[in-house]
Amino acid sequence: MRKTEQRSAILRELQKRKDHPTAYDIYHTVRCSMPNISLGTVYRNLEYLAGKGMIRKIDSAGGKKRFDPNTQDHPHFHCLECDRVEDIPAATMPCVPDAGNDWPEGRIILGINLEYVGLCSSCAGRKTAVGHEGD
Repeated sequence: MRKTEQRSAILRELQKRKDHPTAYDIYHTVRCSMPNISLGTVYRNLEYLAGKGMIRKIDSAGGKKRFDPNTQDHPHFHCLECDRVEDIPAATMPCVPDAGNDWPEGRIILGINLEYVGLCSSCAGRKTAVGHEGD
């Protein structure tokens, strides 16, 4: 029963967020309502939920595992400066073959894990502003 309460609290917290948090981020928030929860418990439950397909685990280019309540295949953008991970709206994406279609040489694609890396607009703006200070 206790594990179910913890798992439910972890899932609820993740579903409220759009920032693709790490296990530590979720732990830090859930701990306010469940002070006895451990980081290991949060991590194990996130892994369990990802394994059951209830959430998505993102192995980011930054090396931190992040979690996403959106289980649909979709690309992400990872800012190398501030470490933020964002969803990329499908409308702004170049054409990507659909998952499930047969590919050459007998391959069948079951999903995608596409991540773009660079600087978000905020960080790019700061870099540009700093670069022009001496002009």
